[in-house]
Amino acid sequence: MTSDTTNNNSEKRITFLCVIDESEEFSQALRFACRRANRTNARIALLYVIEPVDFQHWMTVGDLMREELREEAEELTGAVAAVVQERTGEMPVLYIREGTLTDELINLIDEEEDISFLVLGAATGAEGPGPLVSYLVEKMAGRLRIPITIVPGILTDEQIESIT
Repeated sequence: MTSDTTNNNSEKRITFLCVIDESEEFSQALRFACRRANRTNARIALLYVIEPVDFQHWMTVGDLMREELREEAEELTGAVAAVVQERTGEMPVLYIREGTLTDELINLIDEEEDISFLVLGAATGAEGPGPLVSYLVEKMAGRLRIPITIVPGILTDEQIESIT
């Protein structure tokens, strides 16, 4: 199931897409994207993907779990949208989808021609930059129609301000 919530602004502009999660590196990627949007008169789009719930035993319980996940997604997306609005003065375009993260991300990029850049944060741990960054760089970078900007999660706010 896919549902998108967008603002009514039909104006064609460069759009920086950020994938919402609760990691520290997401915070830095969002800060970078907001700074770039301010400097280039671009806008921000946010994607939150609700991963499928594998709970087949009782249909009602599975439906309740999906409903709770949807509510959590809407709450988190709203909170992040408020941060974007505070930083850019503009409400972002919002996408909440259900499915696998990589599939829904690729589908969104293919469907929405206004999306111009994908901005992701790279994890700082020894395990690597994170599964989404690894997948996109290793498997999809040559097939995506837009550039990927990877923001190191170790950058400080001041460093981001100085390079954007």
